[in-house]
Amino acid sequence: MSAHSSFLLFFILHSLQFLSSSTPCNAIKKSSPNNLQYPCTPPYDSYLFCNTSNPIKTRAESLISLLTIDEKIQQLSNNVSSIPRLGIPPYEWWSESLHGLATNGPGITFSGAIKSATSFPQVILTAAAFNRTLWAEIASAIAVEARAMYNTGQAGLTFWAPNINIFRDPRWGRGQETPGEDPMVAAAYAIEYVRAFQGQYKRISRRNKHGFLQRRVLKNDNGSDKLMLSACCKHFTAYDLEKWGQFTRYNFNAVVTDQDMADTYQPPFRSCIQQGNASCLMCSYNRVNGIPACANHDLLQKARTEWGFRGYITSDCDAVATIYEDQKYTKTPEDAVASALKAGTDINCGTYMLRHTKSAFEKGKVSEGDIDRALFNLFSVQLRLGLFDGAPARNRFRNLGPQDVCNSEHEKLALEAARQGIVLLKNDQKYLPLHKHSISSLAIIGPLANSTNLGGGYTGVPCELKSILEGFQEHVENIYYAAGCKDIPCNSSSGFAEALSIAREAEYVIVVAGLDLSQETEDLDRYSLLLPGHQTALVTAVASLSRKPLILVLTGGGPIDVSFADGDPRIASILWIGYPGETGGRALSDIIFGHYNPGGRLPMTWYPESFTKVPMSDMNMRADPSRNYPGRTYRFYTGERLYGFGYGLSYTSFTYKIIAAPSKLSLRGFIKAEPQKNMLSERSNAVDYILIDEMEYCNSLRFHVQISVTNNGDMDGSQVVLLFSRVSKSFKGSPERQLIGFERVHTPSRGIVATSFYVYPCEHLSIVDEHGNRILPMGDHILILEDIEHAVSIET
Repeated sequence: MSAHSSFLLFFILHSLQFLSSSTPCNAIKKSSPNNLQYPCTPPYDSYLFCNTSNPIKTRAESLISLLTIDEKIQQLSNNVSSIPRLGIPPYEWWSESLHGLATNGPGITFSGAIKSATSFPQVILTAAAFNRTLWAEIASAIAVEARAMYNTGQAGLTFWAPNINIFRDPRWGRGQETPGEDPMVAAAYAIEYVRAFQGQYKRISRRNKHGFLQRRVLKNDNGSDKLMLSACCKHFTAYDLEKWGQFTRYNFNAVVTDQDMADTYQPPFRSCIQQGNASCLMCSYNRVNGIPACANHDLLQKARTEWGFRGYITSDCDAVATIYEDQKYTKTPEDAVASALKAGTDINCGTYMLRHTKSAFEKGKVSEGDIDRALFNLFSVQLRLGLFDGAPARNRFRNLGPQDVCNSEHEKLALEAARQGIVLLKNDQKYLPLHKHSISSLAIIGPLANSTNLGGGYTGVPCELKSILEGFQEHVENIYYAAGCKDIPCNSSSGFAEALSIAREAEYVIVVAGLDLSQETEDLDRYSLLLPGHQTALVTAVASLSRKPLILVLTGGGPIDVSFADGDPRIASILWIGYPGETGGRALSDIIFGHYNPGGRLPMTWYPESFTKVPMSDMNMRADPSRNYPGRTYRFYTGERLYGFGYGLSYTSFTYKIIAAPSKLSLRGFIKAEPQKNMLSERSNAVDYILIDEMEYCNSLRFHVQISVTNNGDMDGSQVVLLFSRVSKSFKGSPERQLIGFERVHTPSRGIVATSFYVYPCEHLSIVDEHGNRILPMGDHILILEDIEHAVSIET
């Protein structure tokens, strides 16, 4: 989201006006110990909308009925003005919580009693852990800190996270914010994050003897519609380009086929709404098949009517303005506002609706009913959050405060997240782990080795800033350090001499290379997948002089073509640490010295540099040989790759066995109509399939796949078990394979652990045809577990 100074100025001016006014605004009671202001406190507590015994619908409609048209329009911005005559203080909707409380939105400040918040690893690294429990624990911890900051007057209750767009192109600057390229993983992350953040899990957690998180997932059973906080699924939809060539996110038209929309771009949002019960949806800047996302009635109403969305829809910041200003979709600003409101956008991040809705109303382009509908969605969420319940004397979160932020529990969780996510990409001759007691000296080289900026985008003020260098200083006494490059762009080799000098001197050498926010971030895509500037030259020069093979550590959220290092025997080990957050240095040293066995897996494909010939603006997922288009992501990409989706090494080795899985599955009694025959392939024979919409009792078709995992080594370790499937027959556009289950399991040395997956054929074994219909092919479906394949035949 873009943050324009006008937003902040608008917020400051309105806040100052409210606080300093001598009008009845001062009569609003400051009824908390922190002098916070709440609606529905005496003498304003007699309104119908303040009566908590009434349904949310009744309260919201009552509040709307009391407002003038000007007061209603004032509600259509992220920064909402006060309504003194009703005792309602101002409110800021925009706060950020992607991987910890961030400074990006004006709703959060670190200038009060709470000076910092836990900085967890950036999402792409957390996703690499493939651990649902971990994801929920992180979201729950962020929620605790957010509610604590609300209680001290330093945050709101509405947060615009998570980012669940598909990491479609390796150059995307915001891919780091996402759970990766797989729609199932993105959907699972969305569900865990949203439910935990909104307080829909009871947070009862403990650690087993191996240090792994265990959580009792208890759904609230009292039927309450209350929210601890509000989470937001963003950016809806097909948004994954910042600035590339002639395209920017403000003017880009994402041309997406029905097939790609149904099986790639939309599933995370559908799951976020239907299973995550998200209370907010953010529409994106870009157009989708010619229509701006925030003005796309069919798109936004699909979420409400088909997916059952109950919440508010916010525009990305200034996305209503771009409808007219950048995309020229409408002829006037008033038309832009009208198109957004009528499509279903409820609130505009920015001031465009504030400035143009009144004129649109007076010209008959917007009705009061359009505005009231938006306000109903907005007030309903605020009421669910308890914002109109009066001073929170009996609120169950009232005791959260500074003691609940940056505590030891959250620090341990951040460390655990970084350790679980770090991926070992290469480890020749079992070079790692190192034995620190036998190391005489260690050289740490690289422009990010002594940096504390390891959080990535949407970071706040971390509790404790420690560099990678400091992480190693806790283990090794004799350490040398040189930057080699003065910064990540590494446009000069003037620092090489010092780096080479210490490389000759030290027994072991670690080079920290890769990316930071100067290379990939919001509003900035990459053009190359190679290491920036002279970084490759630095790595190879150090490797040629170091006494022993070096260890290469890669930072950044996007894939990097390091094929030169992967094939160089002088580079023994490669680790990807993403943006590991405030505990990243310690997590990395724990892994390198064998205190923790790495088990992370890549949540995205690592492509070669040649992939940059593919236009970033091409949204098609499937390969098209007729135009030399290789497709995208592991599901459809047909070209060469450096490391595949799900790749990751361990200090031990594992073997798998499928203990139990059916060989046949009969659909008799589950079909509403006769199976259809359709030419789904270019071959001459007809192929049988069932439309999922014609299936009954789909959940009853589920079956178990039981798996054993054996640790063959002398070191305990965690292993991410990935179960894939593919259709045996050639269906046009079917995935090469698709993930249908994942689980992170801890396996003791020489031990065997059993795990199992439920497979729901209608969901996991189905594919999407060219028209966007989900179908279940008849015949063999191949289950894939590492190098093991098992066929399940589906018959009618």
